[in-house]
Amino acid sequence: MTFFGYKPSTLILWVVLCLPALAILPALFGDDAKAFHRLLHPTGEWAARFMIIGMMASGLMLLFKGRSWPRWLVHHRRDIELAAFAYAALHTLVYVIDRGTLQRILDPLWKTEIWTGWLAMLIFVPLAVTSNDAAQRWLRAGWKQMQRLAWPAAVLVLIHWAALKNWGSWPPAAVHFAPLAALSAYRLWYWYLRPRPARPTAA
Repeated sequence: MTFFGYKPSTLILWVVLCLPALAILPALFGDDAKAFHRLLHPTGEWAARFMIIGMMASGLMLLFKGRSWPRWLVHHRRDIELAAFAYAALHTLVYVIDRGTLQRILDPLWKTEIWTGWLAMLIFVPLAVTSNDAAQRWLRAGWKQMQRLAWPAAVLVLIHWAALKNWGSWPPAAVHFAPLAALSAYRLWYWYLRPRPARPTAA
């Protein structure tokens, strides 16, 4: 059974992904001049959270072999990562409106917490645009290579978050990224470093 061409599980997932926005969007249309500044952190944090969840999918499937829920997560990874991009775009929009003028946007561009965020967003744009079946067919092997750019973008997001408040935001950034780092280390160990049974030698 489908609704508008989508399975119920996909629709439920998108409802869940939209829940943080329900608390964010009303403030965008209010009269409080400081509302945009207060929305910088929640929009950015939810973008990072959904990005991390989407990037953890392959590692979780490897760690929990035979379980159905990691496969479900891998199947819906594109939805989660598109939601992450939507929150990142909203985060960028809020920042631009909060700064107010082009000069105030350009002045702090040299700061680590600023240029890393802009560079990460520049990487995420082509990833989001090509996150569809048509682009995958068109780019062929190049599609997977392009999607790997998500990893350096994730590092930029981590630095962007940690460098805020004169690097005072590194504890929450580290807590959020620790599961992804652990799963990435596990994947590297599993594919390249784990002991493998010795091949029998010919008599």
